[in-house]
Amino acid sequence: MSTKAEHYDVIRKPIITEKATRASEANAVVFEVAIDSNKPMIKAAVEALFGVKVKAVNTAITKGKVKRFRGALGRRKDVKKAYVTLEEGNSIDVSTGL
Repeated sequence: MSTKAEHYDVIRKPIITEKATRASEANAVVFEVAIDSNKPMIKAAVEALFGVKVKAVNTAITKGKVKRFRGALGRRKDVKKAYVTLEEGNSIDVSTGL
């Protein structure tokens, strides 16, 4: 069985950018999720944590950039984003805390 702690391991944090704000107009919310999570896990976590009905989940993996850290080359982590489309009448306010 899934517990609340496991759901918080799947969903890391909401992403609030211009693109995410435009997605919210189409009743979608963007979250940073665990890199090894899959769409059914993300759907179950969002429905359990926020009490909403999820229509669809789309995911994208952003590759980490190569940057300099103290003069040495380093690489940022890969980040997985989930675009969660909600059923009509459901909404999540990500501007307030969980």
